[in-house]
Amino acid sequence: MGLLARVYSAGLVDEVLEACGRVERRSRLLPARLMVYFVLGMALFSPDPYLEVMRKTTFGLRQIGLLGSWREPSKPSIFLARQRLGAEPLRELFTRAAVPLAEPAESWAFWRGLRLMAVDGTCVDLADSLANDEEFGRHGGRPRAGKAPYKRAAFPQAKVVGLVECGTHAIVDAVVSAYSVHEALTARDLARSMSPGMLVLGDRGLPGVDLRRVWSASGADLLLRLASKRYGLEPDHLLPDGSWITTIYGYEDRRREHGVQVRALRYQLDDGQETYTLLTTLLDHEQYPGPELAALYTERWEIETTFKELKTQQIGTGTVLTSKTPDGILQQIWGHLLVHYALRVHMLEAARANADALDPDRLSFTTCLRAARRIALMPPAVFSPSEPQLTPPGP
Repeated sequence: MGLLARVYSAGLVDEVLEACGRVERRSRLLPARLMVYFVLGMALFSPDPYLEVMRKTTFGLRQIGLLGSWREPSKPSIFLARQRLGAEPLRELFTRAAVPLAEPAESWAFWRGLRLMAVDGTCVDLADSLANDEEFGRHGGRPRAGKAPYKRAAFPQAKVVGLVECGTHAIVDAVVSAYSVHEALTARDLARSMSPGMLVLGDRGLPGVDLRRVWSASGADLLLRLASKRYGLEPDHLLPDGSWITTIYGYEDRRREHGVQVRALRYQLDDGQETYTLLTTLLDHEQYPGPELAALYTERWEIETTFKELKTQQIGTGTVLTSKTPDGILQQIWGHLLVHYALRVHMLEAARANADALDPDRLSFTTCLRAARRIALMPPAVFSPSEPQLTPPGP
């Protein structure tokens, strides 16, 4: 677990536990700090069962004799300790630790001085319990009296809307909600992690003048795809690069008194089958040319790759989060987000250590995940806390 502790130090974990009121008043077999790392271990070794995760989590400590007379707890003890910990410390740890990682000199993460970010949502399958169903819901909704039954999904689902740094695939903020809550509502909270110098990319599933206002108030610039035929987009001013300045209005603004001025551009891919419309807050066509913006929009797909890493490779294809209570589910989701972020930190360090200063996109997330799992089971003696002392060769 040293790989995770390098990103989430014991001191930081203790600060979070203190802030969340989870510090123990008496000595326990499973103290809160250990349980934080245990939840991270559940995510790292997904989908291993409780006792196997505990053995792997404490393996290194046992090897160097730091466990003393500590004995391995039972499964019910671990379950109760997870309940005492709750989800709040994991969420708070993510809030404090997750920040954009790329440096301004790393051009692969920026475009014309703007840090590329993306917003999108994904769904995670949950244990099929009544509590999870009531809290999160599932595709197909709930049956109605006297009506033909819907074709409902096999499992409840939680929706995760994330803000991702495109260049590093680091998830720097997230909001977890019920399946039925529209992404545009939960995505408003992501403005807390947006700032000047960012260019936020979003798909057509994130419409709405109100959402644009909230995000723009953070100082970040936006480049969002427009749902086809959603607005008339009458031009206020045509620009030489083919884009134009226009004003968009909310549905309730029937008198058109509170419009938002944006720049619009349309383009087609080489097949010419569909026309795409983008809206951006970057109004200067000379500093931010329209053709470059159209080509840049493909960077939005980096968030799809990020969610694939999280769901398919880390959580596991077909794996259902096992907790049967909503608080346990939230704890697991934040644990997975924390582990994914930590792995991305290590991947960036590896890319920077390369003589050619690699783009992290050229590194394999699956390889990193497998390596982290192997390292967790290596004897601590393999690692040196300081630089090796080289002995000069003899005559």
